[in-house]
Amino acid sequence: MKGGRTRHFPLFEAHPAVNAPLPRLDPGLLEPLARRENPPTDLPLDPGLPPALGNYQILARLGEGATSEVLLGLDRFRQQQVAIKRLRPHRLLDGAERRYAERFFAVEATLVGRLQHPNLVRLLDAFESPEGPCLVMEYVPGVTLRHFCDPGRLLSLEQVVEVGFKCAMALGHLWQHGLIHRDVKPANILVSTDGPDVVAVKVTDFGSMLNLWADVTQVHRVGTLAYIAPEQLEGDPLDCRSDIYALAAVMHHLVAGRPPFDGATQAEMLRRVVSEPAPSLLGVRPGVTPALDDCLHRALSKDRRERHGSWEEFAQALAGLIRHGEVPRGTFQRVLDSERFGLLRPLPFFEGFAETSLWEVVHRAQWRRYPAGRRLMRHGETTREFHVIVQGEVEVLREGQTVAHLGPGQTVGEMALLAPSPALREHRADVRATQTCVTVVLDPAGLERLGRETRHQLDQAFIGVLVRRLHAAHEALQHPRQIL
Repeated sequence: MKGGRTRHFPLFEAHPAVNAPLPRLDPGLLEPLARRENPPTDLPLDPGLPPALGNYQILARLGEGATSEVLLGLDRFRQQQVAIKRLRPHRLLDGAERRYAERFFAVEATLVGRLQHPNLVRLLDAFESPEGPCLVMEYVPGVTLRHFCDPGRLLSLEQVVEVGFKCAMALGHLWQHGLIHRDVKPANILVSTDGPDVVAVKVTDFGSMLNLWADVTQVHRVGTLAYIAPEQLEGDPLDCRSDIYALAAVMHHLVAGRPPFDGATQAEMLRRVVSEPAPSLLGVRPGVTPALDDCLHRALSKDRRERHGSWEEFAQALAGLIRHGEVPRGTFQRVLDSERFGLLRPLPFFEGFAETSLWEVVHRAQWRRYPAGRRLMRHGETTREFHVIVQGEVEVLREGQTVAHLGPGQTVGEMALLAPSPALREHRADVRATQTCVTVVLDPAGLERLGRETRHQLDQAFIGVLVRRLHAAHEALQHPRQIL
């Protein structure tokens, strides 16, 4: 290394918990999610840019690489800003470079509209321009994780683990579709920040993707040497554990300020990636615990059989580091998305939810905290709120008498939400917290903010609740003494 700078050698690179104890109740569960900044409107205009590409007005150049550039555009139909990646002009690329880059554009174009996950950049459109193929993507204001790889700008350890958890969920979504990213690196992970906090994480750049379900010939041995798994380097068949290795290498870089392997030459890098064990993180910076070191060291094993066997296993291992206090928490002890997700995942009401739908509930439902004695609902009131109890306990009272106690995973208010007329929405009982509790709340406005698939899964969950209630009522009528 010259001058202390880390050298990254691209290798054939496409140019640029159920039954677990609940954590301590925290008012931070109820903090509203930070909103991302508005996209910039004052970027310097480049006279060399076209006024438009396809149906998109061009506003500015966001960045450029060896074979492509990324432009800020405006979708005039939807009135929203987008990022447009296009090949650089013919005069700047030789024939081989252009053909190679076009293959990666073609891979991404096949994924337009297919990838729907809050931590994946959405691919919106693909079209041909006079210069060549263009790819339209969701615009994510902020920076890439490369910004936080500098030793002077490292993220807190809790944020490193949280970023890793969200990336694991996103890459797990790809794996469910038979896709392996193959180029997980800091430059391919976009983040939006609010002060010192990372509030949005998006994995991007799918041109190197390997589609295990495709019949067409695909480019092999792509990736970036500082983060590439040994089996990927050697051309062996790949599975999700290769991307798990790469994500762990990125997290190692975010913790230590340097990747797990470095070298003055490409040959030295190759040798270290293939033959040397990953270095320990213990002592690299304050707060690194043996549990954090063991988790990443396992994911960086040379033998993939020794790594975490699935994305779910790796994500749960990362979430466990937060849940069990194995990374130092921030000053305000804010509740992370991984904790909210972990609270909802084991609840019976959400048992059949896909991960993407559960993420949507985490982000778009209301989270409320009720102290002991506070009423969630009053007899005679008319509201259209439905509560899923996340933590704590409530009691249901009729004429002042307790008729039921409800705890985590149980629900109240479903009839008020689903009833077709105001008369049927009137509450027939009081519902009161017997201890401090947290609920996830949905109302008609909240339901409108959810996607179609999440709405469908909510409908299925509602049906399950109603069937159980009807069955209980039937049993009470048939066997009143037994029920009492």
